[in-house]
Amino acid sequence: MGTVIMHNVVSVDGFIADENDDVGPLHDWYFSGDTPIAEGGDDEQYDHSGAGSGFRVSRVSAEYVRPMWASIGVIVMGRHFFDLVNGWEGRPPTGDHVVVVSHRPKPEGWHPEASYHFVGDVAAAIDKAQALAGDRVVAVSAGEVGGQILAAGLVDEVAMDVVPVVFGSGKRYFGGIEGRRLLDDPHVVLQGERVLHLRFKVRRE
Repeated sequence: MGTVIMHNVVSVDGFIADENDDVGPLHDWYFSGDTPIAEGGDDEQYDHSGAGSGFRVSRVSAEYVRPMWASIGVIVMGRHFFDLVNGWEGRPPTGDHVVVVSHRPKPEGWHPEASYHFVGDVAAAIDKAQALAGDRVVAVSAGEVGGQILAAGLVDEVAMDVVPVVFGSGKRYFGGIEGRRLLDDPHVVLQGERVLHLRFKVRRE
């Protein structure tokens, strides 16, 4: 089975958006560099707001993001995030499949061609995602659902793209998770332009 990686862009004080789901400057680094993430630079990509645009980042960030995105087979996300971006109109930014943790079914008639699967709990969502992903990575969007998946012991790594901004309040990277969780020392520490890429393995107790 592939590695389960919880990932998101995050402020230095641990927020992935404000109370109104506004990401502010968190994604500015995706568009402020001179190196396209898509090799060749011609592919249109989707940013996390769902708007079609070409990502152009620093060379350091591109060399990190390209192989990471290429390794992803499935994205796991919560229903709130799905509704917020309308599931990227059936075209996820990376990977071939999306699993949505939701007690509500897929909207009737919504992009029937897209490989989106709606599952009622986090354990079943990870089981479904790993079955779809095979040996590829399962990328879990941070936030409430991501925190629940981490609390259930189903996350192998935590990846954070830390942007130098302080939000003060908003939607937390780890959601409402309670209790202490230990991570190993970061095995990736890369400084891009206006972003610090970090990856930690989750310590098994």
